[in-house]
Amino acid sequence: MHRIGLQALALAVLLLASQPLRAAQDIVWWHAMSGELGRQVEKLASDFNASQSDYRVVPVYKGSYAETVNAAIFAFRSRSQPAIVQVNEIATATMMAAKGAIYPVYSLMREQSEPFLPSTYLPAVTGYYTDLAGNMLSFPFNASTPILYYNKSLFKIAGLNPDQPPKTWPELGAAAQRLRAAGVPCGFTTHWPSWISIENFSALHDIPIATNANGFGGLDTALVINNPLVVRHIAQLAEWQKTKVFDYSGRATTAEPRFQNGQCGIFIGSSATRADILKNAKFEVGFGAMPYWPDVKGAPRNTIIGGATLWVLRDRPAEEYKGVAKFFTFLSQADVQAAWHQATGYLPITKAAYELTRNHGFYDRNPGSALSVEQMILKMPNENSKGLRLGSFVLVRDVIEDEMEQAFAGKKSAQAAMDAAVERGNRLLRQFERSNQ
Repeated sequence: MHRIGLQALALAVLLLASQPLRAAQDIVWWHAMSGELGRQVEKLASDFNASQSDYRVVPVYKGSYAETVNAAIFAFRSRSQPAIVQVNEIATATMMAAKGAIYPVYSLMREQSEPFLPSTYLPAVTGYYTDLAGNMLSFPFNASTPILYYNKSLFKIAGLNPDQPPKTWPELGAAAQRLRAAGVPCGFTTHWPSWISIENFSALHDIPIATNANGFGGLDTALVINNPLVVRHIAQLAEWQKTKVFDYSGRATTAEPRFQNGQCGIFIGSSATRADILKNAKFEVGFGAMPYWPDVKGAPRNTIIGGATLWVLRDRPAEEYKGVAKFFTFLSQADVQAAWHQATGYLPITKAAYELTRNHGFYDRNPGSALSVEQMILKMPNENSKGLRLGSFVLVRDVIEDEMEQAFAGKKSAQAAMDAAVERGNRLLRQFERSNQ
């Protein structure tokens, strides 16, 4: 009997060994992060895959944000869509309108029994991606906000205090004038013109960008950026442009090299460019908060975010969604978020990750690295500073920047430029509203 038992056991072991191990369920994630950011995305996926054996997240770079979204739309029509797609923040309204295509994250996490409390995330981040009931529709991933960078070497040459960044727009204008008088070709510049000087400017000064809670209240919204404060600000930039106290450097990120090579003494740009600036600048970089007009009641309030979020697409196998939910839980862990924040310069999406980073002394060792978070939590976001949710905003932003350029070139007054931006932008908003009724 003993011999027979051993033979049976050996046979059972042999049979088990011959059975293939269950392969991990692949979860495809389309993203728009290249270079070092792309490597950090790969690391996140690799770390999650190593933490368990049931699921394997497969990140796939699909080009720019626009290219990634367009690829996802085409893929959904051909039933070849990924489970997760990274979408920039200004396309939120467009994604929401595609109701049959998206799987709201709050529903996903509830149905998969994964913990998901909006209160654990930074309000200024989550507010961008929630509905009016406070439900999170997508998963916040890479979020940034504008901060001020300055060249300490040029500040010394101009007789400015290199340890004292300008805090207000009058102080910024005075510092830039001193830089120009010292022979610096450009006092200050910015990138993403509408994001900096319209969207974040309005939030920081507690004024609306559009009616209906900046579009959060529904599609029947209209731009109001031809208000006196925005017009005054654009007029001041246009006046400074005449002497290159302010020097317009184009759309998107075209301004960044001008600061890195020392051509401009001050630069207002994304907090997520911090690592790139420190890597490429041949001078000591100083950091400051986004400036504000001190005579405006309620300013400064809080800045709003740029970046992107992760949307879940419908019509994938049920098993994939279990893995997606577990991946989002993994991404929410304080140590994971803190590492992402510290490596990339993007905001930590949870309060716990911010506290962990601070307690470990990262902000003390890296001056200026806490500014982005401090600006976002300066005050609780309200209707004017929660963000914006406007349909076709990629096109609307192009219109706004086109009119800003007309003002900076002296071809239109600031009032005429902002009036035209409102008129043209509202036509696009009405088109979007009609197509989604």
